[in-house]
Amino acid sequence: MTQSHRMSVSYNGVRGWSVRTLGPGTLAYRDHNDFVRQSGDIKLNTSVEYRSKLFLRMELAAFIDAGNIWTIKDYQSQPGGYFRIDEFYKQIATAYGLGLRFDFTYFLIRLDMGVKAFDPSRTGDECWRFNHINWNDDFAFHFAIGYPF
Repeated sequence: MTQSHRMSVSYNGVRGWSVRTLGPGTLAYRDHNDFVRQSGDIKLNTSVEYRSKLFLRMELAAFIDAGNIWTIKDYQSQPGGYFRIDEFYKQIATAYGLGLRFDFTYFLIRLDMGVKAFDPSRTGDECWRFNHINWNDDFAFHFAIGYPF
């Protein structure tokens, strides 16, 4: 089975990354048009979010997200994307951020700004983004309808 014909998941659950720019595994995002390489078979996603009412229908949210995706086969086109039980926990990306919630009872509009904390596609000290924050690479803005989980 070729890579383009397999079932796959894409990833956008860690809000420090834009859609389809995280994973699989340690694979670094390079090409805006190469969505096949940014897909996998296994997905791990966790999120903690604290919301506080500001006024009327507006809420402020603070969040921490963690997760990634992996492949179940070792594809040459996705180096570092293969799921290994002894390695996957080192490849879990983390992000933190703030958001606004507009709660209209029947639906919710979210505006989030996420910041990368741990980037598994980088090596050494560069993985931890706190000391190396880059406005062009380490921030992501999201508009969505509904809660993230």
